[in-house]
Amino acid sequence: MRTKLLVAALALSCTSVFAQWEPKGDKLKTKWAETLDPTNVLPEYPRPIMERPDWQNLNGLWEYAILPVGKQEPTKYDGQILVPFAVESSLSGVQKELGKDNELWYKRTFTIPSGWRSKNVLLHFGAVDWKTEVYLNDIKIGSHTGGYAPFSFDITPYLKSGAQKLIVKVWDPTTEGFQPVGKQHNRPHGIWYTPVSGIWQTVWLEPVNQKHITSITPTANIDGGSLKVKVNTQNTQSSDLIQVTLKDGNKVVAVGKSVPGQTVDLYVPDMKLWWPESPFLYDMEVAILDKGKAVDKVNSYAAMRKISRKKDKDGIVRMQLNNKDCFHFGPLDQGWWPDGLYTAPTDEALVYDIQKTKDFGYNMIRKHVKVEPARWYTHCDRLGILVWQDMPNGDKTPQWQMYQYFDGKEMTHSIESEDNFRKEWKEIMDYLMPYPSIAVWVPFNEAWGQFKTVEIAEWTKYYDPSRLVNPASGGNHYKVGDILDYHKYPGPEFMMYDPERVTVVGEYGGIGFPMKDHLWQTDKNWGYVQFKSAKEVTDEYIKYGEELLKLVNRGISGAVYTQTTDVEVEVNGLITYDRKVIKLEEDRLREMNRRICNSLSE
Repeated sequence: MRTKLLVAALALSCTSVFAQWEPKGDKLKTKWAETLDPTNVLPEYPRPIMERPDWQNLNGLWEYAILPVGKQEPTKYDGQILVPFAVESSLSGVQKELGKDNELWYKRTFTIPSGWRSKNVLLHFGAVDWKTEVYLNDIKIGSHTGGYAPFSFDITPYLKSGAQKLIVKVWDPTTEGFQPVGKQHNRPHGIWYTPVSGIWQTVWLEPVNQKHITSITPTANIDGGSLKVKVNTQNTQSSDLIQVTLKDGNKVVAVGKSVPGQTVDLYVPDMKLWWPESPFLYDMEVAILDKGKAVDKVNSYAAMRKISRKKDKDGIVRMQLNNKDCFHFGPLDQGWWPDGLYTAPTDEALVYDIQKTKDFGYNMIRKHVKVEPARWYTHCDRLGILVWQDMPNGDKTPQWQMYQYFDGKEMTHSIESEDNFRKEWKEIMDYLMPYPSIAVWVPFNEAWGQFKTVEIAEWTKYYDPSRLVNPASGGNHYKVGDILDYHKYPGPEFMMYDPERVTVVGEYGGIGFPMKDHLWQTDKNWGYVQFKSAKEVTDEYIKYGEELLKLVNRGISGAVYTQTTDVEVEVNGLITYDRKVIKLEEDRLREMNRRICNSLSE
């Protein structure tokens, strides 16, 4: 009888939660959003590159309020918001604009599991856009600026018995500020989309020992058959040891040790290399040893792979993967969702776009002026897809500036803006360097907020020499970095060439196909060209593909097709914005793409 009462009470509680939350607005919804459970939002471990067994997910319904800038914590909140969906999104249950004159307040309570009492407790934020202030039990414990990189606080000194009161305050001016925003715009139109403000990735708690690992960055050297692992730690001493164990399934491949602050160097016999066709990942255990006892241990992974460039027999500079010429070919992937905006409704949805990219026969994704949650990059690592990672653009980039690069001028920015760009770019690189799928860094796109290109590109290469640097995709061009990247719509053409760097068509295509019942709005949709059927779109895609193949022998070594999905009023995706229809004939698309990807290996 008691069990039945508990089940009934739980059912009533869940019904109550569902009654308090529902998606807002009448725009498109994905199939995943239609079955979203607000009591179990994005429940997967958020950081599989460095995993511990214990954690607590703080996603779910929080209280929220929107107040003018400078006000104190509200005494009364406006309602509930579903974290981690941005306040402007449908899935937040709010769908309200924030704007530069307001601040977004979040509130919730939580309790610390009794088993964590001897531990330090970390409060993690996957990403919050843009300026964040965090209060625990009415004490301001920290702040962060930046909309794309994770951050955390050790909240142990501020905990009390019983329920903990957590307040998060966010200010986000979007395009009325100088910070990186990507495609967000306060007045969405054309290629500029709905703003994303506040918490948009998982919020979570993690217990750690006082001595604990904070980050892991493996760097492979396939020419020397070795792997260097940089392990950052907190509160370790010179008498402690860092131990890394590399495994192939249950088989131990290598074990190495170092003192804190030194890399752990491993010899890897009979290497299994990472390729898009066979993306092998070694399991990795990393531990801190105090007098021989493991006081912290995390599970991770690493890949043996090399990203480089080299002239071929005809003197053309080609990108190489594991010392073999590799034509990088993939879609421009913006990572937007009609219901969650920056945030995929579920992990299944998050992996869907990557899996379809593989199914379509591509070997690469250009992640366009956006950064994804950690799980997205792990999915790329496991599925075998190369990633070109853009830095989100910012500093009041108007639509006309898209064409500014033709006059060869760079914008002038304030010292505050430049310093913030460098800070956020470094945080993004620090966050993403462990992921082997990332092959190319792209600091700038089409002169959008572009400044001091030579300095930024050279620093990027210095900071991570293990990857290629594409200094300005389609932007103001300087002889710096590894890649010359020009954009040509709709069809690819041979427009520029650099005999000392890799030359790529960083964007082309944009074939539009508006599909009734799958549109963000019923009219004023656009693509660079438009057609009315899957066959017509596929025919045009194949025509462009044949043109691209002709450019390979002339010196083109990579290309990016626009784009993975429709986004808001753009209807030039391979898939509709709601992910319900593939808009091209998939078999023909796959055959063409495989020919292009294999064009340097035939």
